[in-house]
Amino acid sequence: MTAVVIGDALIDEIRDASGVRELVGGAALNVAVGMRRLGVDTTLIAMVGDDEAGAHIREYLRDHGVRLIESPSPLGSSRAVVTRSPEGEPQYVFNEAARARSIRYGDEMRQAISTADVVAISCFPFDVTGEVDALVDALGDARVALDPNPRSGMMSDAAQFVRGFERLAARAELVKVGADDATLLYDGDLDALRARLRGLGSGAVLATAGAEGAVIDSAAGSFRAPIASLAGPVVDTVGAGDATLAAVAAGLSQGEPKTDAEWQQLLDRAMLIAAATCRAEGGLLRTPESLADAQHGVHGS
Repeated sequence: MTAVVIGDALIDEIRDASGVRELVGGAALNVAVGMRRLGVDTTLIAMVGDDEAGAHIREYLRDHGVRLIESPSPLGSSRAVVTRSPEGEPQYVFNEAARARSIRYGDEMRQAISTADVVAISCFPFDVTGEVDALVDALGDARVALDPNPRSGMMSDAAQFVRGFERLAARAELVKVGADDATLLYDGDLDALRARLRGLGSGAVLATAGAEGAVIDSAAGSFRAPIASLAGPVVDTVGAGDATLAAVAAGLSQGEPKTDAEWQQLLDRAMLIAAATCRAEGGLLRTPESLADAQHGVHGS
């Protein structure tokens, strides 16, 4: 099983009452590391700067066994300053490198994409037409799992972002969307968005709705799963969506489920993995089996 993940890699600079600390992150990077932790041979295609932050990102990926094919970043590595709203929701302020992220697809990238069992795309600049054109050309006929993962601090044009995202969604084997995506990009109606994406041609739509759980709509039918119950408090929900996408994309790398039971099993396992990931800080994917040592791997091996 092989996968390529395309998107962002950055440093999360977390500021809260306990002080300031840095974690390697980015939605695409979290998905890539998550898939690798689930046993998939994974390559990340992302923009990384030639600086100290970039060195940390490279080291972290090496520690987790993820191959990096990087696109140079003349503005340095991407960074997000992360704080919490009074309601506890994460708030992000991105540096110029993150806002101007760009990928140029060389031969090594194209070769990796063409031989992958699945290509996952997350937190991509869908509002930049040239970036979407280049991505479509590089993908060829690859099997695609897609998460728009919009960030208001990165987007310059929400309407253009929707157009670019839907261009890819129409040919994707899986599209993951959440309640926040529906609110930021559409009218907030997640059920209507599910139907819209299926109507555009998405093979399957994975919709996550926080405490209401998740649903997968596919040609085989609709499959639902509640939030999974695990021991211990919820510490950090930031990586839940990335973990869910990683788990489902890892399943798809083995081929599309053949039966209703296989679809349900895939979703149920993804919800367990998301719940485990929420039991520790940061976006590193955890499984229920790994929670006994939840801090292992947070900063690399």
